[in-house]
Amino acid sequence: MVCKVRSGKNIKGAINYNENKVKEGVAECIGAANFVGEPQNLRFFDKLARFDQLIEKNARAKTNCVHISLNFDVSEKLSQNKLNVIAADYMDKIGFGDQPYLVYQHNDAAHPHLHIVTTNIHEDGKRISIHNLGKNQSETARKEIEDKYGLVKAGSTHKQEIHTNLNRAVYGKTETKRTIDNIVGEVMKRYKFSSLTEFNAVLRQYNVMADRGKEGMLMYKKNGLRFSLLNAKGDKVGVPIKASALYSKPTMKTLQNVFETNSLPKEFDKERLTKIIDSFFNATDKHTRANFCGYMKLYEINAMFREGKDGRVYGLTLVDNRKCIVFNGSDLGKGYSGQALMKRFELQPKLVKEKGMCLLLKVQNCNNFNSAIFLYRPGYMTLQKNY
Repeated sequence: MVCKVRSGKNIKGAINYNENKVKEGVAECIGAANFVGEPQNLRFFDKLARFDQLIEKNARAKTNCVHISLNFDVSEKLSQNKLNVIAADYMDKIGFGDQPYLVYQHNDAAHPHLHIVTTNIHEDGKRISIHNLGKNQSETARKEIEDKYGLVKAGSTHKQEIHTNLNRAVYGKTETKRTIDNIVGEVMKRYKFSSLTEFNAVLRQYNVMADRGKEGMLMYKKNGLRFSLLNAKGDKVGVPIKASALYSKPTMKTLQNVFETNSLPKEFDKERLTKIIDSFFNATDKHTRANFCGYMKLYEINAMFREGKDGRVYGLTLVDNRKCIVFNGSDLGKGYSGQALMKRFELQPKLVKEKGMCLLLKVQNCNNFNSAIFLYRPGYMTLQKNY
């Protein structure tokens, strides 16, 4: 079982997130502990009012919302009754058993998982400490529950997918704000990116874009940010949504902190990408941009070359969807920038003549000479003539 604990200032937003999933048919409210009435009979405002009743008792508390997800292994088939029992046991163990909380079963991923919404404001107005809640009480509870119910232990499988499935947004299919909110929130939780360009590289995969406006414009000067849906051509459609209006609050101020936090962990994944890129040039003799992009997709990596108005490549962004990390090509090293790779593509070997066990290869646009003929024998290559 994998547990994730998030705290926030917007209990309404947390309920909305789950209720929107219910409306989309990919979630169900299966539990309402310490509420009056069964979960299926509670309206949205009934749920919100119960939490507001406690939150109003401590108006000074800025953090008043706790949003938890419990993720189980894909092999585990758990009934709703069993999920509610596990949720209740978990909440008792982390000190929230007497609090009102809602339990939602989500069906938007291959693995079973729950979302639990509660508040850390007690009946007497005092705050329940949530400092290191995810690191301490939650981890202890997780281990005890895994043993008690015979669950697959976190990290015991070779690869455990704990993310919801993300689909490309289609304008007009669902409400724009809700669609953008879901995609932006999941991308921020899932991926490690360290610039707005890298963030947008991931979002564009799902037909969403973050826009600061042009330099010199008022929105840009005030560090504003808006999100828009994109059509199949990559053009913005519909009404843009302000970052501050989304549940995850992905404002530029928030993102700047995310960029700094993500920079260091990304360093450990550079070697994987450089090895894959190098393997492309060793695995095939057709070194073209199209073949490169296709090859990278075999490793679940989306290679996006950035071009100017004149069509010339000036950059490269690599989205590793398997490791959920984004890199600018030049950050991997001098030979991995967009321009450097384009030059490597231009050094495409061309077969000129075959004779016995020898192959004559012609290479165009060499660095030290315009054109050359090489004689290749298995194991080595020798220069025969300069032009």
